[in-house]
Amino acid sequence: MKAITVQAPGDASQLQITEVPDPVVGPGQVLVYVAATALNRADILQREGKYPPPPGVTEILGLEMAGTVIEIGEGVSGFEVGDNVCALLGGGGYAQLIAVSADMLLKLPERLSFTKAAAIPEAFITAFQALHKIAGLQKGETVLIHAGASGVGTAAIQLAKLAGAVPIVTASGIKHQPLQDLGAQRCIDYRSEDFAEAVLDETQGKGANVVLDFVGGSYLEKNFRALALDGRLVSLAALGGARVESISLAPLLRKRLQLTGTTLRSRSPEYKRQLVADFRTQIWPHFADRSVRPVVDSIYDWELVADAHRYMEANANIGKIVLTIGE
Repeated sequence: MKAITVQAPGDASQLQITEVPDPVVGPGQVLVYVAATALNRADILQREGKYPPPPGVTEILGLEMAGTVIEIGEGVSGFEVGDNVCALLGGGGYAQLIAVSADMLLKLPERLSFTKAAAIPEAFITAFQALHKIAGLQKGETVLIHAGASGVGTAAIQLAKLAGAVPIVTASGIKHQPLQDLGAQRCIDYRSEDFAEAVLDETQGKGANVVLDFVGGSYLEKNFRALALDGRLVSLAALGGARVESISLAPLLRKRLQLTGTTLRSRSPEYKRQLVADFRTQIWPHFADRSVRPVVDSIYDWELVADAHRYMEANANIGKIVLTIGE
């Protein structure tokens, strides 16, 4: 088969389409012909040599995909050859074929295209895990979502609304209207506003019950200020830096705050299987009735993967960047 590989750690020019061995289907797995995959920040970090895959996971990029089942492994039930599916992956989505555990599959409802389906697994399951499994978001609570125009951000806005919570987001001003259309109650321009003050203003001084953060160290002090009593801060990335200098922990103690860090990719197979099972039951039906939808910013042919990576690095997208996989 063909796959996109990284010649050497570096910039987007290191990406190329090459011949690699076909995957072999094991017990409990299915073989999927991949129609589309989607970009994630982890792909860029891995391409740069900063985020290697976990032991035993392919070095081929791609944490999600959508396609058609073409072979069923031993012990698999509930899926047939010809089923259209999408899946959360540890890697391998930038390829024509992938062998994946049947437990990780989501069967596509009618009218959901491959390009839209490929934009769902990583973003929505990450947001689902952060909001519900870690933060325990409750109806009526307020959640501050940083990087609101990202794939996870656009998913989190919708899942917060679905849960009866109030989403507030940070994003550049040009992206505010689409995020309000998704359900954000207030959009804060992180370039010109103090987001902590804006959150306190929006909540009449109470603060947000939950914060989803992708920025890291430079936001930590303001996140503490923005949080309400018994607030929960979930750290999903450190795109703005991982180190924190001279910060007071007094708000952490005074407000009884919880700070939890998580990365989905490093979780055990057992954890991921249960997470996908819960997502399949609680959230997946809402894609069929279109009360929740993937947000696709742009679609690139995989021969233009370098351009797609550069576009993500420019932070211009609202929602997901999708790659269609060629013949």
